[in-house]
Amino acid sequence: IVCTSTTPIPLLDYLGETDKLVGFPTTDYISSEKMRKRIDGGKVTDLGVDKGLNLERLAVLGPDMVMGYTMSGDYGQFRKIETLGVPVVINGEYLEEHPLGRAEWIKFMALFFNREKEADSVFNVIEKNYLDARALIEDVAPVTVLSGIVYGDGWFLPGGRNYQARLFKDARCHYLWEDTESNGFLQLAFESVYEKAHDAALWIGTGSYGTLAEIAAADGRYTRFAAFQQGRVYNYDARQGPRGGNEYLELGYLRPDLILKDLIKISHPGSLPEHELFFHRKLP
Repeated sequence: IVCTSTTPIPLLDYLGETDKLVGFPTTDYISSEKMRKRIDGGKVTDLGVDKGLNLERLAVLGPDMVMGYTMSGDYGQFRKIETLGVPVVINGEYLEEHPLGRAEWIKFMALFFNREKEADSVFNVIEKNYLDARALIEDVAPVTVLSGIVYGDGWFLPGGRNYQARLFKDARCHYLWEDTESNGFLQLAFESVYEKAHDAALWIGTGSYGTLAEIAAADGRYTRFAAFQQGRVYNYDARQGPRGGNEYLELGYLRPDLILKDLIKISHPGSLPEHELFFHRKLP
């Protein structure tokens, strides 16, 4: 198999099929320890940049299938791949609005390897962990949360139907844009975000900024938020691959239970005293 995004990588790992990946665009993005061993051993061919996949290398490689995705509905590249005699399968996990819906796509991957029983077992554990954690905090008071950062001309943050917003909701966080209808990302003016969220208790998700000093240096207005002033700012970059890949963006789709526990630990620390933050970290 050739995959064109990192999210199927953990599916292969958890199904015991790590050795089936033979090609990937820009292998530096992969963080999985098991897969990095294959890459470092020369067993996974780097196929270039995703949108400009090297079709000659792919043809020489001759995989049994390519698992791809499309955010725009553009199948042009995949049709070219099929002219090489290589079947293309679309993985649509990113269309799921519920975190457990995304995790359940391990069952889709399992079909190609006759690993249905293993997939059921993996998903059942993840689902139980998620639901058990959510049940722990059903009666606690929600904590107000801000998310996102300014890119270019606007502040980008999850819409109310985005799966990140659902994670906030299940962690008993009052995400201040939870009532919006978008399942993608909102682009808002800095002033409108500040007006609504300057008193938010938590700020979770700061893009590429890794410290409070970096955030302040980028725009001094960030320092006016209460969450910044109180040092209650977190990002999901705690686990980085050896070549700079972010494990949250790779493993997170399969393990929403770990994301949820992180968010509960951050927002309601007394509810999960034994849990250590996995994907998230508090910005110094």
